[in-house]
Amino acid sequence: MEGGFNRVQEEADVADAAEEQPIKQRKNGLYAGVSDELAANMQTGWADTELRDLEPIAQAARTAARRAELSARFPGERLVVPAGNLKTRSNDTEYPFRSSVEYAYLTGNQTEDGVLVMEPDGESGHTATLYLLPRSNRENGEFWLDGQGELWVGRRHSLAEGEQLYGLPCADVRTVLDVLSAADGPVRVVRGHDAGVEEALHSAADAERDEELRTFLSEQRLVKDEFEIGELQKAVDSTVRGFEDVVRVLDKAEATSERYIEGTFFLRARVEGNDIGYGSICAAGPHATTLHWQRNDGPVRSGELLLLDAGVETHTLYTADVTRTLPVNGRFTDFQRKIYDAVYEAQEAGIAAVRPGGKYLDFHHAAQRVLATHLVEWGLVEGPVDRVLELGLQRRWTLHGTGHMLGMDVHDCAVARRETYAEGTLEPGMCLTVEPGLYFQADDLTVPEEYRGIGVRIEDDILVTEDGNRNLSAALPRASADVESWMARLKG
Repeated sequence: MEGGFNRVQEEADVADAAEEQPIKQRKNGLYAGVSDELAANMQTGWADTELRDLEPIAQAARTAARRAELSARFPGERLVVPAGNLKTRSNDTEYPFRSSVEYAYLTGNQTEDGVLVMEPDGESGHTATLYLLPRSNRENGEFWLDGQGELWVGRRHSLAEGEQLYGLPCADVRTVLDVLSAADGPVRVVRGHDAGVEEALHSAADAERDEELRTFLSEQRLVKDEFEIGELQKAVDSTVRGFEDVVRVLDKAEATSERYIEGTFFLRARVEGNDIGYGSICAAGPHATTLHWQRNDGPVRSGELLLLDAGVETHTLYTADVTRTLPVNGRFTDFQRKIYDAVYEAQEAGIAAVRPGGKYLDFHHAAQRVLATHLVEWGLVEGPVDRVLELGLQRRWTLHGTGHMLGMDVHDCAVARRETYAEGTLEPGMCLTVEPGLYFQADDLTVPEEYRGIGVRIEDDILVTEDGNRNLSAALPRASADVESWMARLKG
């Protein structure tokens, strides 16, 4: 069980110590220092902005249930899950912060430097404490002098506010390294996010045991709860609108470059969500044959295809992952349609294979069989189809697997055990992509010239339901004729 709302004693001591720490100034700042009169002036005359009677975040009950499940899996062990720290982009500018998935999944909090610590509470159960940075200090000038102070980057929640929002005790994160260093007994930490936390636990932690914790947290996310499914649908709905935005400005993209497409979709992601869930792939013409084309600096030409693979990430960090291959001028040529329709047929077969109780790999095998059949029919590879599949010969032009789990990471649950993921069984609540593709490289001399430089992928986000599946991204047309009608309507 989780404990009451009592902060650790060290918090007051740390706050006092923080007041004594000098604020680091820029080497070439334009002010040499702060006068005593200005320092005194800045300490007074500020209204009380403490937020009281806050409602818990929407997923607070869910995060508590997730922590209880984690607690049951590792009884008697201290569990440490950090959010991560800001990362420098260049000199004194940082990348936008994105919390570690494990931390956000268990707490709902997304602020940098946070640490969730679950202390063993008897033979079973844990007492969880969320260690956060408190409000910027007004006594030592941090709030207006420090580069991460409130007047520079915005207000942080107080610890009392955090307790209301996240439903568990909050303490000053500046105490956490001392707390962890002094603790004894078995401990596990999620590595790769906070070097300071890992160093504090250096003598107690074990890499193999820590990996077991990370694996469990990855597998815990395989089945989504109702809140998560709602967030994924929200992400997909915004993504659909982002694709519509792109179609409406294809003429401007033709006049500029793929960057116009990238920027257009990014605007929708930032207006309706937190960000894009991954770097947008805005691949026009032969760039569509590069699986992760993210330079997005090439021309957009009428008569060629645009492969757009993009997803909006919600404020709770759930991302969509959708791909459509669109004729830039709104009409497929006969040859483009032939390839597109083969990929569409493969995707239909893959989606039909997604059902509870089925093997995860069924959708991949179903889609690959359709693609291999077409490659044999077109004379690009020697059959029979079973031979092609056994030897994997279709992979010259299909290249990648037909999908992956989806959630808070675009490739969600990536460190789950193979027997529970790729070789596992589908369950209601799992969400995965189905995304077959055909890619004929511009320099591939094994295919006739008309194939070269054409890449087609169609991708949708599929939820496993009790009686089959639901296509979360069904609002975006997929059949070639429907794509043309949809584009004509949007272009007016």
